[in-house]
Amino acid sequence: MTVIVLTNCPVGLRGFLTRWLLEISSGVFVGNPSARIRDVLWAEVQQYAGEGRALLAHTTNNEQGFTFRTHDHAWHPLDYEGVTLIHRPDTKPSSEASQPAAEPSGWSKASKRRRYGR
Repeated sequence: MTVIVLTNCPVGLRGFLTRWLLEISSGVFVGNPSARIRDVLWAEVQQYAGEGRALLAHTTNNEQGFTFRTHDHAWHPLDYEGVTLIHRPDTKPSSEASQPAAEPSGWSKASKRRRYGR
């Protein structure tokens, strides 16, 4: 089983993928092509994605039973002791992460008591 997810990609690329895969939702393609065809499709996706992002997930013979590849995506797959995990970059700057969240201004004392159960 092969799944390709496209985000913000040209319509022509989506049309190309419909030759081999079924588009079950906007930008989500599913099918069962051979490994050779899957690699050719992924090469085409990488070449013609433009400013878009792409994700390929397919079955394989490993502990998880699947693997995935990304193209121009903020999240990246990492191999951790034979298991593929997703690395999500930290979106907050480190200075904000160490400081406690400030209480929003403009709330009445009664509202603050109700919120915090005091």
